[in-house]
Formats: sequence, C-alpha cells, structure tokens
Amino acid sequence: MRISLELAQTIAAVIDEGTMDAAARRLHITPSAVSQRVKTVEEQLGQVVIVRSKPVRATSAGAALVRLARQFALLEHDTLVELRADADDARVTVPLAVNADSLATWFLAPLARLAQDRPVVFELHRDDQDFTAGLLESGTVMGAVTSRESPVAGCRVSALGAMRYEAVASAEYVARWMPEGPIASAVTVAPIVDFDRRDDLQTRWLSAEGVDPAGPPRHFVPASNEFATAVRLGLGWALLPRLQSQDALDSGALVLLGGRPIDVPLYWQQWNLRSALLDAIADEIVGEGRRVLSRR
Repeated sequence: MRISLELAQTIAAVIDEGTMDAAARRLHITPSAVSQRVKTVEEQLGQVVIVRSKPVRATSAGAALVRLARQFALLEHDTLVELRADADDARVTVPLAVNADSLATWFLAPLARLAQDRPVVFELHRDDQDFTAGLLESGTVMGAVTSRESPVAGCRVSALGAMRYEAVASAEYVARWMPEGPIASAVTVAPIVDFDRRDDLQTRWLSAEGVDPAGPPRHFVPASNEFATAVRLGLGWALLPRLQSQDALDSGALVLLGGRPIDVPLYWQQWNLRSALLDAIADEIVGEGRRVLSRR
C-alpha cells in the first residue's frame, strides 16, 4: 500500500485549520471533497485518522500522516532552495512549540535572523515546557523548547541551558506585606501571582522555605509579559527569570526576596530529519539558548 501525499496534506490541513470547512478554503476545494479525502484515507488505512471534535484532533494514525506531510514540505523547500527557485515558491511554514517565558525573552531573536535570510514563516505554539514535547509526538510541531531531556521518538535533542527563576516583588509590596523580610509568617498570607493552575514554581519555592503552599491567596495571570507586569505593579510576589527581572532589579522597582533560585533545564528537540532548513533552525536556537541561559 502507498500513502497518497495529497491525502496526507489534506489531513494536515484539517488538523491545522481545525475544521473541514476551513481546510477546504485553504486547499481551494469543496468541503465535501475534503470529507471524501478523509474517508478515503481512513478506508485505505483501516483506521480513524481524525476525531470529529471542535476543533478536530488527530488520532495516532492521523499524527503520522501529518508528520509525513510536514516532512515532505521541508524536503520540498530544501530542494527548491537548492534549485534557486523563486523565494515565494520555496517558502515553507515551520510550526514550533515554546514555553511562555522563553517566548517573552530570548526565543524570537534567532527566528528573526532566520526569517531575514530564508524563505520561511513560523507558526508558534505556546505551552508549558513540561507539555511542549507532546506537540512533537502528535506531529503538530517540528521542533520544541521542552523540559524533557529524553528524546521523543523520531527526534533528536540538544541541551540549551537552564532558565533560572528567583523570588521577587515590588518594593511597595514588600513594604506592605513583608516589612521585616519574607519570613514564614509573612509569606503565609502574602498574595502570590501564578501563571496558571499548572504553574508550580511558587509552590516549590514555598515548600523549600518550609512554608505550607496552601495558605497564601493566589492571582492567575496566564501571559508572560503581563505576569511580570503584575509582579512589578504589586499584585503579588512570584518567581521571575533574571532575563525578565534584571532591569527592574537594577532600578529598584523589584527586589529579591531571597531563598534558593529554581533552575528549570531546557532542551531543544526536533524531528530527526536531515533538512538544511531544520538544521539551520536548530543551530540558531541552540546557539542563542546556550548564550543567554544559565549553565547547569
């Protein structure tokens, strides 16, 4: 049995766009034609390839087809570049996954350099570093910044360094809530800023300091820059990477609360596919990460 590339590209379009109607508009065909292609590939494989939810999701079989379509797009791009084709003909979309704090601090600079030199556009997926590897496994992205050291199946991994987080608060906040310093009695009642309910950095810091993390009230601010702004405005204390807090610490707008910093090791994982473009992306991202992140 041979897998039709057209069918694989159709499945990828459906997953990317979230609905068959949107995929039809992207592919310039009718929704019924998209539905027929999906039905055809499922009959050929004897497996369901998409879950008809809103948005649709790929099954494990569908994820394999999405990877095939994306890998072909990469190889086609490399070939067109080698043949010196027109830049618009060679342009390819590369989906990547990254955690919010990396996206807000160091990750965009290498992508900007790549976009200046190569016919490529990036589609970024933001998620916690503990979960970005799942986007690689599903075929949603070609590369990811992740906390996972062991390689995802079919991927290769490079160490980037560690994102170092330190407990900080605004000077006004400290004067109000911790006038004698961040002693246990103060941090027990002082409000905290968490990114979301999966963010455990502040909980880990409190536990390390011998404080029950269930005590303090918590605000949730699920965007990296706004999270840092909330801390600077005195909404609560939190752990920030020095890449985000340095200027405010230098000016005195933020102060360190002490305690041990928390290092979150980061890795770059990408498909183990020989592609000049993918190799260039890895070189830029890994180089930048190792330049700006803490060494473990």
